[in-house]
Amino acid sequence: MRFIHLADVHLGAVPDRGFPWSARREEEIWESFRRLIALLCDEPADFLLICGDLFHRQPLLKELKEVSSLFGQIPSTRVYLMAGNHDYLKKDSLYRQFGWPPNVFFFPGETPQRVRDPRLPVYIYGLSYEHQEIPRNLYADFYPWEDEDGEDEEAYHILMAHGGDPEHIPFRAADLVDTGFDYVALGHIHKPQELIRDRAAYCGALEPIDRGDTGMHGYIEGWTDHGRLMTRFRPFACRSYEELRMRVTPADNRVILEERLKEAIHEKGPGNIYQVILEGERASEQVFFAERLKRLGNVIGVLDRTRISLDLEELYQTSHGTIIGDYITLFHPELAQGECLQRKEPDSIEEKALYYGLQALLETSVE
Repeated sequence: MRFIHLADVHLGAVPDRGFPWSARREEEIWESFRRLIALLCDEPADFLLICGDLFHRQPLLKELKEVSSLFGQIPSTRVYLMAGNHDYLKKDSLYRQFGWPPNVFFFPGETPQRVRDPRLPVYIYGLSYEHQEIPRNLYADFYPWEDEDGEDEEAYHILMAHGGDPEHIPFRAADLVDTGFDYVALGHIHKPQELIRDRAAYCGALEPIDRGDTGMHGYIEGWTDHGRLMTRFRPFACRSYEELRMRVTPADNRVILEERLKEAIHEKGPGNIYQVILEGERASEQVFFAERLKRLGNVIGVLDRTRISLDLEELYQTSHGTIIGDYITLFHPELAQGECLQRKEPDSIEEKALYYGLQALLETSVE
């Protein structure tokens, strides 16, 4: 037995709207889904589990027809599909009356159902969202059903579940596994997470949808080996969101920093999308403009955490008796007593407050 666990494809999403690469990202989400179907054409799986949010919002008829056509290209793979909180079953949802190919089973509502795979001793359990928010645990009394005739005792029982937070079917994966499911295929959380090894996992979004979806994205492949069910994560996304931390020194000027950033983006992959974080110390007269840095690549944001490079002892001596000197002694009273400066951890809350306050006072003084 071999299967693919997929979720949160979000067809129709337009990530990073307003940025130059946004239109490409919309098409890349569709293209990654098409690539996955093409992969199943070449390497068929027994079934494909899509655990909610195939679409980013209510699907259009033309979109359903395209997806249906893609599913028709993999007739040897059984597709199990559920609606999530983004593409939930509204009363007038096109999901409700759409006709799928014979190899597709769509869970029609919030009442839990069990489906036996037509070719394998496997039971698939699931439901679909009919509301955007479901604050109650619909899986609380959901467990593998036993056959009265005792057949299929060696069958596998797989649960498809979407949610896990207070507004979207709150549940604990460990509780679902404890009820007897062999595997719990989860959707809703966009970052892949293996909660219980080979037993319960979020596969994550196929493609990252926003800047918070950092790291690798793809799908989970599952198979059986001598009766044991095993899984592994398969990276598949076109690109990823990455944090890019740049260490700044007082010797760095704008030109040096921009060159270093361009080199870092080239090394980490120019196709990725970066949140740039500036750290360290800069010269008091040096200012880095975020808009200039954004033009050096796919930079979605710049967070400046640098602080002015200051000689506190010298600044205290030149500012003694002023508000700046008094502010320094709030954090380093030893200077007022004629003692040497006692260094603190640079990332401590007190030290950050000292430098941020001094920066504000010095900039006000300059003005």
